[in-house]
Amino acid sequence: MRVALFVTCLVDQMWPSVGVSTLEVLRRVGCTVEFDERQTCCGQPAFNTGYSAEARQLAERFIQMCEESEAEAIVSPSGSCTAMVHHYPALFDNAGDAQENHEWRRRARAVAERTFELSSFLVRVLKIDDVGARWPGRVTWHDACHALRDLNVHSEPRRLIGNVREAEFVELDNADSCCGFGGTFSVKYPEISVAILDQKIEAIEKAGVQAVVSGDASCLMQIGGRLSRKGSNVRAMHLAELLASR
Repeated sequence: MRVALFVTCLVDQMWPSVGVSTLEVLRRVGCTVEFDERQTCCGQPAFNTGYSAEARQLAERFIQMCEESEAEAIVSPSGSCTAMVHHYPALFDNAGDAQENHEWRRRARAVAERTFELSSFLVRVLKIDDVGARWPGRVTWHDACHALRDLNVHSEPRRLIGNVREAEFVELDNADSCCGFGGTFSVKYPEISVAILDQKIEAIEKAGVQAVVSGDASCLMQIGGRLSRKGSNVRAMHLAELLASR
């Protein structure tokens, strides 16, 4: 299958190894991967803070760029950014000319229908739950909010982790609870954010693992930063990095 890699801002700017790992995994399972260097933000920060017009501008650019691609699927190592693309049609509900809005909604739905979060793409689309990964150690999984609640991604990453050779999977207490990041929430309400996060850190420490794995760089930066400040040896690892390990 021909796949377009939608790498996201945080991966591009802060965690490029996640993008490289995603590329490696997709190629390993037989995909031909293309990457459009014109990619910019999907518009989620603007959308989440109420700047709908600015979010629409970014959405229109993303849609136009994807329409130029011949890829059968658009795959991203991020549940939150994938979820944003799936919200694109709603951006054009009451944006101006009714006929123009109708056309943009049609185009937005077409792009959303072929945009997938990595684990969902591997398991649901390619029907693959073993990518030949190997990583010795105990790992646990944090359910990122957008992937779980917007995209219904739950069993897919667990199936993939379960087939990583030499890895022992430990289910995390309250795995589906928020890590406290929430984009600008962590900036506007740092005390509440840290209080939520510390409950997650307590559960991770209780699990006795070497790595906490998730599918969103934003959650992992939040969790990994707190673990580091507490002097923990637990690694915050993206699912793509785990699956790329051999």
